Amino acid sequence: MTTHLDQPTAWGPPSTAAPQEPAVPAPDAGEPRQPLPHRLWRGRPEDPRWARPAFLGLLAATLLLYLYDLSASGYANSFYSAAVQAGSQSWKAFFFGSLDAGNAITVDKPPASLWPMALSVRIFGLSSWAILAPEVLMGVGTVAVVYASVRRRFSPVAGLIAGAVLALTPVAALMFRFNNPDAMLALLMAVACYFTARAVEDGRTRWLVWAGVAIGFAFLAKTLQAFLILPPLAIVYAVCAPVGLKKRFGQLAVATGALVVSGGWWVAIVELWPASSRPYVGGSQNNSFLELTFGYNGLGRLNGEETGSVGGGGGGGGNTGQWGETGWDRMFNSEIGGQISWLLPAALILLAGGLVATRKLRRTSATRGLFLVWGGSLLITVVVFSYMAGIFHQYYTVALAPYIAAVTGMGAATLWERRAGFRASITLAASVVAAAGWSYVLLNRTPDYLPWLKWLVLVGGLAAALGLIFAGRISRRLAVAAASVGLVAALAGPTAYTVSTLREGHTGSIVTAGPAGTSMMGGGPGGGGRGGRGGFGGGPGAQNQQNGTGNGNGTTQGPSQGQGPSQGQGQGQNQQGGGTGGFPGGGAPGQNQQNGMPGGGTGDGGGMGGRGGAGGLLNGASVTDEAKRLLEADSGKYTWAAAAVGAQNAASYQLATGEAVMAIGGFNGTDPSPTPAQFEQYVADGRIHYFISSGSGGGGPAGNSTGASSQITTWVEANFKKVTVGSATFYDLTQKTSG
Repeated sequence: MTTHLDQPTAWGPPSTAAPQEPAVPAPDAGEPRQPLPHRLWRGRPEDPRWARPAFLGLLAATLLLYLYDLSASGYANSFYSAAVQAGSQSWKAFFFGSLDAGNAITVDKPPASLWPMALSVRIFGLSSWAILAPEVLMGVGTVAVVYASVRRRFSPVAGLIAGAVLALTPVAALMFRFNNPDAMLALLMAVACYFTARAVEDGRTRWLVWAGVAIGFAFLAKTLQAFLILPPLAIVYAVCAPVGLKKRFGQLAVATGALVVSGGWWVAIVELWPASSRPYVGGSQNNSFLELTFGYNGLGRLNGEETGSVGGGGGGGGNTGQWGETGWDRMFNSEIGGQISWLLPAALILLAGGLVATRKLRRTSATRGLFLVWGGSLLITVVVFSYMAGIFHQYYTVALAPYIAAVTGMGAATLWERRAGFRASITLAASVVAAAGWSYVLLNRTPDYLPWLKWLVLVGGLAAALGLIFAGRISRRLAVAAASVGLVAALAGPTAYTVSTLREGHTGSIVTAGPAGTSMMGGGPGGGGRGGRGGFGGGPGAQNQQNGTGNGNGTTQGPSQGQGPSQGQGQGQNQQGGGTGGFPGGGAPGQNQQNGMPGGGTGDGGGMGGRGGAGGLLNGASVTDEAKRLLEADSGKYTWAAAAVGAQNAASYQLATGEAVMAIGGFNGTDPSPTPAQFEQYVADGRIHYFISSGSGGGGPAGNSTGASSQITTWVEANFKKVTVGSATFYDLTQKTSG
């Protein structure tokens, strides 16, 4: 393992050399450059022969693991899938991130995360695989980046540990198979850390510029969340870079310019483009991306004042808000712990141990700089996530996965190399005890899930820790055996949750990893998002049937069926309780009968599924064959085959028919787009064929009887012919009633 001297070594005896840090030789230095296939397979000249094959094996295993039964999730989050479909049909929709090819309104995020998926659909056609495979590749890429960063200063074993920790994190296995922006965000944040560490290593401006570019494009994936790690990255470079102070600040200024250009070019075009000829900026209240960035997607996420949010955020009494409890222990609670926190206590111990072990190295130590880059990113993200009062979902924590993985690999390598010292060995043992003990706690929260595993993890971890305490005094073989048992014990829990995650489909807007029932917060509408194996996952003409499943306090009962990628039919019964089991903030107990989710989703958790309005807010609506045929008839004559309140409602029909469907009010149905006057003009111009009733009595998803969506609904119901198809109600906007 690489010592604090930063020179690659094997799992040999501990080093007793004085703290110094010669430069690491560049790969292939002094040797003729080998052909690319040889370099890809062989790796560095100083690497053992097994190192590169093991790394490539890790990537291949991650790829196969994440591709397993990928189509089980169907269109996953139909909100983004509809935008991907629109982008595959219209380059204008592609550029702006429109929800429909008619370019009525955009998603409530910038479009960078949609672009790879839309290009894939353009090439391969609309399918679950075409949408989700790019996300899988981003996951594999993130594992590669984390390995490469750790490997530069440590051994191949350290890099492999880091890569395996990342690949086997439950929320990573969830989000690298899902079509939310978080997969691209995690990849680009890892890339930014890698480039910053390279800059700290040699002081070259180009690495810092590339880090700025990565964060700029991450901004185009998920706006201000990309800036969370800017403070630690900038501070680490300003303090540790091996160049003069004046040059350091000049380089940081250049990198900031690169960030602004790479993230700002799209923003500038959108803001300067005439609003009358571009889609409305979804999620904003005044058709401004800047307002969306600093409001709903910015400061509102921190203080809970997201204008247009359903339920809103905000902390209540006792640091409890409508999106869960806030506080230092938020990452460990029953809602989030099983998603990400398995190795978080161990990572924090290893980070502290690594920083103490490298404290005497010079200011420009690249090894300590690597700890500070990844560790600083970890700490600031944990703090912000723990105390933000606005909208917060469990899957956001995938952003932590690369940081935890890198810190774990580096810290374990550093302490292993110094295991002859009591402080290093006891710290290494403590990290194993922390990982095993916390895994026991998390596994004990679901006592019916593999009840034997928690005891195996606990006993194995304690036994390994005992061996590691004496790792410097026992034979190398016994020490390696203890370390191996400790690694297995640390990874057993998250691996089990990851396998459970891969075996289930996930649909809707709020999804969680792990076995059913592991996250109370997942019981909201779309919570858990499980049971999507029917419909889309079955492929054209396929039929899948399964029993409905539930999550949290909300339960789902009854089988669901899916038929092909364009429709899903199922009968399910949702039962919602109050408190955290239902919609964030609770709700009145009750039951909802529904036709299931698009693609045969079971409508788990929350009792707010079915036909539009609040019912279709997070999971959309089912689309029958009759409804599909109705909307497809003469659709070529109209810009939009239909309009529906709420983006998930519209997305369900758009994905089923392949025709543009206008999402009135954007995702929540609360955006002032279109205005009643604009909608009436669209109807007068013959651009919309049908209006899809939400079944909410005109109140709209947010229950606002005076909002634009409610006014539009009331006007349509009073003036146009009703068409009933099964349990769905449509209004033909080309046929006025006699009244």
